[in-house]
Amino acid sequence: MKIYIASDHAGFEMKRYLIEYLSKNKHEVFDCGPEVYNQNDDYPDYISVAAHYVSGFVGQEDVRGIVIGFSGQGEAIVANRFKDVRCVVYYGGNKHVLTLSREHNNANILSLGAHFITSGEASQAVDLWLNTKFSGDERHVRRIHKIKNVL
Repeated sequence: MKIYIASDHAGFEMKRYLIEYLSKNKHEVFDCGPEVYNQNDDYPDYISVAAHYVSGFVGQEDVRGIVIGFSGQGEAIVANRFKDVRCVVYYGGNKHVLTLSREHNNANILSLGAHFITSGEASQAVDLWLNTKFSGDERHVRRIHKIKNVL
């Protein structure tokens, strides 16, 4: 699977960990930045790059994005501004929300809150999310189509 990954300074170490983890697990990983730690960086600069790429590959089941920040909330807001991106946030707790985001919403970007989960928890969450398929149920397809046409 192709995975576009980005972070800000708060998610930088987790991003580095996940790049290595995903690469070892035979995923093709594209680092959308930052390349070096900068405590004064701004997450929209990097998250928008990953979201742009994922948006361009919508409809291809083998392309996803992962974005990482302090809480993951701002990162999701940025990602969701891109056409056909459906970004969801995970910062711990019940992992069933991860499977639902794929089965029901066909989420294509996962935003992680690095301040609230460990790298080990992040890799478990990513595995579950990447391996969960969209159900394709008519009701979910209909709802995604309605979301796409809200504006």
